[in-house]
Amino acid sequence: MARYLISFDDGSMDFPEEDFPAVAEASHRVVKEAKEAGVRIFGAGIERQRASIVATDGTVTDGPFPETKAVVGGCSIIEVPTREDALRWAAKIAEACRCAQEVREIMHDPDS
Repeated sequence: MARYLISFDDGSMDFPEEDFPAVAEASHRVVKEAKEAGVRIFGAGIERQRASIVATDGTVTDGPFPETKAVVGGCSIIEVPTREDALRWAAKIAEACRCAQEVREIMHDPDS
């Protein structure tokens, strides 16, 4: 089975604030469905904040700022047999969260 990262950009959940409870409820239903199906490994929203970039020499610099660059707003990691399965789960997440999702296969590492 392959693992996939499903993510969306911070700020792409563009809906009226009063819709947030319904969006949260819908997204929690998808999470529950993924858990019951045994495909969910991890998922979380990411706090809106700037990142810190740590270089190979240990130097720390300010990362992208949400106001100026696209940053990840949330993600899920799932394990499914095919890319088509991952795309189906991404479609469920997109509908629940009311925003497009990006799907990327995670490289297999037998030692991790």
